[in-house]
Amino acid sequence: MVVCPICSRPVKTAEINNHLDSQCTTFVLDADHASGHPSSGVAASPSPSQHAPPPPSSSSSSSAMKRAAAADFFASPAIKRQATASSKMLSAAPPHASSSSSSSQPTTQTVSRKRPYEDGPGHGGADTPMAEAVAPAALPVKKHKASRAAPLAERMRPVTLDDVAGQDLVGPGGVLRALIESDAMPSIILWGGSGTGKTTIARCIAKTVGSRFVEINATSCGTAECKKLFHEAASEQALTGRRTIIFCDEIHRFSKSQQDVFLKPVEAGTIILVGATTENPSFKVQAALLSRCRTFTLQKLTAADITGILMRALKQEFQDDPSKLSPLVDQDLLDYLAAFSDGDARTALNLLELALSLITTKAHNNNNNNNPNPNTNGDPSSVSSSSHTPLTKADIKAALTKTLVYDRAGDQHYDTISAFHKSVRGSDPDAALYYLARMLQSGEDPLFIARRMVVIASEDVGLADNTLLPLATAMYTAVQQIGMPEARIPMAHCATALCLAPKSTRAYRGLNNAYAALQEPGVAALPVPVHLRNAPTRLMKEMGYGAAYKYNPNYRHGKVKQDYLPEQLLGRTFLGERDLGTEVDPDLEMTG
Repeated sequence: MVVCPICSRPVKTAEINNHLDSQCTTFVLDADHASGHPSSGVAASPSPSQHAPPPPSSSSSSSAMKRAAAADFFASPAIKRQATASSKMLSAAPPHASSSSSSSQPTTQTVSRKRPYEDGPGHGGADTPMAEAVAPAALPVKKHKASRAAPLAERMRPVTLDDVAGQDLVGPGGVLRALIESDAMPSIILWGGSGTGKTTIARCIAKTVGSRFVEINATSCGTAECKKLFHEAASEQALTGRRTIIFCDEIHRFSKSQQDVFLKPVEAGTIILVGATTENPSFKVQAALLSRCRTFTLQKLTAADITGILMRALKQEFQDDPSKLSPLVDQDLLDYLAAFSDGDARTALNLLELALSLITTKAHNNNNNNNPNPNTNGDPSSVSSSSHTPLTKADIKAALTKTLVYDRAGDQHYDTISAFHKSVRGSDPDAALYYLARMLQSGEDPLFIARRMVVIASEDVGLADNTLLPLATAMYTAVQQIGMPEARIPMAHCATALCLAPKSTRAYRGLNNAYAALQEPGVAALPVPVHLRNAPTRLMKEMGYGAAYKYNPNYRHGKVKQDYLPEQLLGRTFLGERDLGTEVDPDLEMTG
């Protein structure tokens, strides 16, 4: 005989699984039977028999709900086996293992296995330990409030779709919201920058739909764990009919082969995948998986969205005593933080938390310095006068420094160098210098930028100014030799010269025309004319290789009548006569 770890009533060891399956309603031993088996190590209990209804009490309904919630968790076969093993260990314990104080109360066994993040009726939430989810009704259950030790950004995370700011997809009438509310949730990929609400939306989905929710991160989860989750999802669906939503954050961190494990469960409907990525899914998510999911792009939050989030955070943090809010935290500071965060709500909230901490710390130090220091024998002259300097808004702004938003391995890397190249092509030195400074300030490899300028010197300036290619190659050598930070100076010199130089794409477009011709059937395999062929051997000379070739330097002005293209391409031209195109920009005409 063992004590059920859920209802704390005695049950036969062989019937523990059946007892759990019945949600703790059957296979319960009566008190007389329990007291007749002292070897089990369990004291007699006044628990009712399996046929008698439980006595009415004020906590009977809550106890029944807790038992139902725990029984739902124990529906998994793996958990049943673990519970059975725990029960056997309990029954094997010697009689003297129980203390005298436990003789009047049944022993409780708590399953220590943790459960994935899950919300909904009968389940522990993200912050609820498993011990609470399966706690016996006889014991009080602790309820934790949101920890003040958590970062402000985590405490302010929206819990409903109505609270999500700046994303029309989940707003009233939004496409994604309609799918969620109609219980037609497909597998989706959420693509957006940091702090745009990908994780928040996924957790709000979990609270809205009635599916089981599991959260994983590709940086700390492997394929073996994913397969285990898929198996549990299939068991959950077979036992309860409830589907499982797996939220995979940073899904682009999985390799293409690792992403393959999601294909079968997603296609079979075993799971609903919600993947979140900051990278372009077209490049980072496997094509087969991408075709099985709908991709939703989250927009970058505007400054107004960020300001609203910051104001909501202040209102919630100081709702008990608004007078504690420092006058330094005004609308001007919030607007500054919103602009500084570059559309990242998490960054904005972290900056606001830092600003509040600076104000609190400064006020605390000033209060301490107003009291005599015991180490100075009450002499106020020994206290540093600088500590009494009041904190200003300028001090706060100066302290809130951060690295520019730039990912050397992601879209920012390619987007910024593309903007730099196009600014040079458009002869805009101000924009070119801005993007150059932005890349260098963010730690971009200066040789990467230098190589692009060498290309620009031929691609865009080209024949219009042949001196720019030597300048660009000299700049590349200078960057190699002197390095940063001095290398920024020749780079700015070259970038400005490229912007101000006349532009010609004749050579670049001519080469592209030649490449295009090679795509025509048979053109890439045309034989080289015999008179242009090299003749290093006697046999080749006897075959006439190079015999009819006219050496241009031997003729006046180097001009001869001689064909150089294969016979099938005679008359074709690849190099155009114009340096630039002939199209007219209608916007330019309107402004003129």
